[in-house]
Amino acid sequence: MALLRSVATVGGYTMVSRVLGFVREMLTAVFLGAGPTADAFFVALRLPNMFRSLFAEGAFSAAFVPIFAGKIAEEGRENARRFAEDALAVLLAALLVFLLLGEVFAPFILDVIAPGFRHDPEKFATAVDLTRIMFPYLVFMSLVALQGGVLNSLERFAATAVTPVLLNIFLIAALTLVRPVTGEALAWAVSGAGLAQFL
Repeated sequence: MALLRSVATVGGYTMVSRVLGFVREMLTAVFLGAGPTADAFFVALRLPNMFRSLFAEGAFSAAFVPIFAGKIAEEGRENARRFAEDALAVLLAALLVFLLLGEVFAPFILDVIAPGFRHDPEKFATAVDLTRIMFPYLVFMSLVALQGGVLNSLERFAATAVTPVLLNIFLIAALTLVRPVTGEALAWAVSGAGLAQFL
């Protein structure tokens, strides 16, 4: 029964997220269209998502979750909580350094992932600005991944499953409420969604 409830919870929130994601994509196509701003926004968004995969959903999560779950089983929740706090402190320190480097070296990172942008100085400058606005999303989402690992180990699945919905809600809100729709508005919505997911 508990398994079915967990599957229904995660599956339900995932379905909501997918539907809202589809709505978000349609609104983005309508209000942002295809052009330099859209290109700059999607390239800038790719950066924090790529690094989030490496930082939070890659080796770190693969190592953290089994150790945390093992500590709960062998040493109790209090020791596991202390381990999670230590992991959070180390991860946050590393992320803040990485954030600073990302903000400073954003133009060079874009040269690597979107080398053609240099031929269009205006689009390149926009992409750099949007990257710098959205880079804090990496910090928030990496911390969310750690929190999700803790919650899942404690058999609390709803909060972790619902967090992706918030990104879609923030972007849909920006697309429907902000006029004119700009890359900057969407970039701030992404970072705001990251903070909301973390909270």
